[in-house]
Amino acid sequence: MRSLSSYLFLFFMVMFWVFRLIVAFTTSLGINFGFEPLNMNMEIILLFVTLLSIVLVAKRKLLGGIIYLITYGMYFGVDLYNTVIKIIEGTPLTVTEASNIMVSFVGIIIPVVVFFTLLVDKNRTAHPVDKKTDWFYKNKEFDRKIDDRADQNQYRNY
Repeated sequence: MRSLSSYLFLFFMVMFWVFRLIVAFTTSLGINFGFEPLNMNMEIILLFVTLLSIVLVAKRKLLGGIIYLITYGMYFGVDLYNTVIKIIEGTPLTVTEASNIMVSFVGIIIPVVVFFTLLVDKNRTAHPVDKKTDWFYKNKEFDRKIDDRADQNQYRNY
């Protein structure tokens, strides 16, 4: 991880994971503070899968970003789609549904951004730029021309 954005997006992933952990824990205790998990069993599975993907994203593995994007897209994307259809039909939303649509929107945005930062980082690591040496090696002006004197010294080893 080289850039500040990589650290920030990993921090957002961890913060959102902790938020979802608190939501699942308070729901299992029967405390309601305005947020509910969409499916409690899937929420627990998603928490463990997210923990795995956080470790992979911290190691800058593209597989972690793909897993994170697919799982969150399947979990939050369906709820976001159903709620948008409900809004289009004109059905009023409850406070819990309105808060869940905000959480679902954040749950879609963070994995998309993390996935694209991993793609950009993979391109950076595959084609690194080193300003100390690129001026010499990637410049045709400084290519060494072999002249006719090269290696004609006839050195003898006795």
